[in-house]
Amino acid sequence: MKECEICQALEFKAIIAQERMYGTGDIFKYMECSSCEALFLADIPADLSKYYPSNYYSFGPFNRSNALLALLKKLRYKAFSRGISFNSPVYYDWLSPLSLIPTSKIADIGCGNGQLLAEMAYSSFQQLDGYDPFVEEAFSSENFSIYKKDFFEIDQKYDLVMFHHSFEHLPNPVEVFEKLITILNPEGQVLIRVPVTNAQVWKEEHTYWFQLDAPRHLFIPNTKSMEILGDRFGLELFNTTFDSMDSQFWGTALYKKGKPLVGTNLEEIFSKKELESFSKKAKLYNKQKIGDQACFYFRKKTPSIPPSKFQ
Repeated sequence: MKECEICQALEFKAIIAQERMYGTGDIFKYMECSSCEALFLADIPADLSKYYPSNYYSFGPFNRSNALLALLKKLRYKAFSRGISFNSPVYYDWLSPLSLIPTSKIADIGCGNGQLLAEMAYSSFQQLDGYDPFVEEAFSSENFSIYKKDFFEIDQKYDLVMFHHSFEHLPNPVEVFEKLITILNPEGQVLIRVPVTNAQVWKEEHTYWFQLDAPRHLFIPNTKSMEILGDRFGLELFNTTFDSMDSQFWGTALYKKGKPLVGTNLEEIFSKKELESFSKKAKLYNKQKIGDQACFYFRKKTPSIPPSKFQ
């Protein structure tokens, strides 16, 4: 790289990483921008599909709710929207900062098996589309559809576009934002949940960091990178929330022990007390804004109207 595509800085640090999720040990090089601190995979493999096998976590079994459970989920979300919360799923927190109604048209990029879309459909959302080029086949139901398509093939417009840990799997973040603003409705919103290099665990453990995840993670931003991207494309970053999990600690510890994620039983490696301490530490890191992933909320900026000379 001659210059950072995010901030145009000219200085980089080369970082050598391994594929660790499946334990293949394949070697890859990342470039870290000295200014905005974003990470870029230097040489993207021509065929990434072999790093997304059938047992990749987002392709897990789909859990369908029966009619009674679906009704209860709908009532639970209705209560939540009125300020009453009980046993709320985590995705309620992700949606809370957004302005949504049941008929909002929503796209989930990198939707995997579509479980989140189904849960949102149970919660009363009616226009839901998922896109994932690695799913086995397209799918359509009454309230949501899954398309076996790349992000850049989308030809519809949406009120909300979500990237739940899929943004980092796409090359060329600038091109992603260029496409993104073309598929947003005038008051469209964006939710991007993504690993960030603000992470204390990245600073301390470096290439053992669980969410480096070579070579699947093609780009990992810093909060500075995301602010720059939003400003560059007329998107207001109106909220940022850290939502990192305990996996940043136990996953990193696994990799330091030379063990892959897939096929390893955590309970055989860590005690219950250790796992509980990881969970508490993750919550603390989120409060301190040094966790290893964050939610970024954007919306299209309203064009300013110059005052009339007659006013």
